[in-house]
Amino acid sequence: MADEFDCQRCGACCAVFRVSFYWAEADDAPGGTVPVALTRQVSPQHRCMAGTETQPVRCVALQGEVGRSVGCSIYAQRSSTCRSVEPGDAQCRKARAAHGLESPRRAAISADSPQPQLP
Repeated sequence: MADEFDCQRCGACCAVFRVSFYWAEADDAPGGTVPVALTRQVSPQHRCMAGTETQPVRCVALQGEVGRSVGCSIYAQRSSTCRSVEPGDAQCRKARAAHGLESPRRAAISADSPQPQLP
């Protein structure tokens, strides 16, 4: 199922969910990788990616247009929360639905289905 979901064209998860993670994942902690300048404090123990704590949600690291062509400016340094979302999993499908993006398989079936004729 994951092969049918193209994250490089989607990006919905980056524009639906608050991306919270343990503070030590930021690069101001030893071994942290997430650029601290792109984060906001949520609690003494947690941070989130800037832009995901407000409405409308859009991670500051997301580049491009959701549903068309996207990328993450910190992909190699992204948090464990981002790494945990898998193409086609429940979180992915929920984010896609919030943006009106149907599953690739469903879109292909719809395109192949005969369209009703109006009188």
